[in-house]
Amino acid sequence: MTLAVEVAGLVKQYGRVRVLDGIDLEIPSGTVMGLLGPNGAGKTTTVRIVTTLLKPTAGAVRVAGVDVLGDPAAARTRIGLSGQYAAVDANLTGFENLRMVARLYGMSHKRAAARASELLGQFGLDYVADRRAGTYSGGMARRLDLAGALVARPTVVVLDEPTTGLDPRGRLDMWGVIGELVDDGTTVLLTTQYLEEADLLADRITVIDRGRVIARGSADELKTSIGGDRLTVTLAAGQDPQQAKSVLAEVGIGEPTHEAGTDEVAIVVGDGSRTMVEALRRLDDAGVCVLDAQVHRPSLDDVFLSLTGAPAAAAETADTDEDVAEEIMS
Repeated sequence: MTLAVEVAGLVKQYGRVRVLDGIDLEIPSGTVMGLLGPNGAGKTTTVRIVTTLLKPTAGAVRVAGVDVLGDPAAARTRIGLSGQYAAVDANLTGFENLRMVARLYGMSHKRAAARASELLGQFGLDYVADRRAGTYSGGMARRLDLAGALVARPTVVVLDEPTTGLDPRGRLDMWGVIGELVDDGTTVLLTTQYLEEADLLADRITVIDRGRVIARGSADELKTSIGGDRLTVTLAAGQDPQQAKSVLAEVGIGEPTHEAGTDEVAIVVGDGSRTMVEALRRLDDAGVCVLDAQVHRPSLDDVFLSLTGAPAAAAETADTDEDVAEEIMS
């Protein structure tokens, strides 16, 4: 197995605050690694170090066999980066944007123009090649930004929340582009706030929290790791969720959960169908009125909740890695 990205013992410290505390990653060539975690967990800091934009306090990083810390210039020739926001010049046309990037990579005028035209066609933007990028929709701008990251045909592409702000159609288009990259042998490091995106695209997933790796594996392995099926009961109005939690704790695995503001109580169970029947019987005996009960296989959202203690939607509202460090230091 050839590793395209190797990260060992990565530490980033701001004063006395450690944003990263010994991160290890291994990404085989031609695969997608999904990097998940609450904002402030260290995802963006990790990406910035891997792409040579930030120096770590300690640790080692290799990309396509190149020591990122020892020879960052060589590493940059092997890395394509598409950040959270489309980095395009709104005053230039789509063609001019890509030609400019190609020229910055040292391509001749002729070769730069040819590469720009090739990418515009590949990303379905050839029909707007001569329009200013400032007139592009959000999805078009994101595709142009990703095209810019591929100008030099990098071995590794780092996508930091590539579909943030896109409508459903734009996200589907971007997923298709990422799939094509991997089919062509490109290695992708993907951070995302959409768990279904990681479930769909990532061969392996690494979950980090508070600067440390807390879980890794395929989506199926992570789902299996938190137990069996998940039983969710919807209580009638006015019912006490604490009473329902006490009953479910007797038939399930671990501690039942209840999200504030909802009438749903959930718990992990070993045998979904049998446990649901028993749970409903016991809830009825306890005088708890249930409107609905469902059993479903764990999702990545369940994994996220189990590992970090908060649902992904809530975790996304947290501060960025550096904001967290600055707030603590102040």
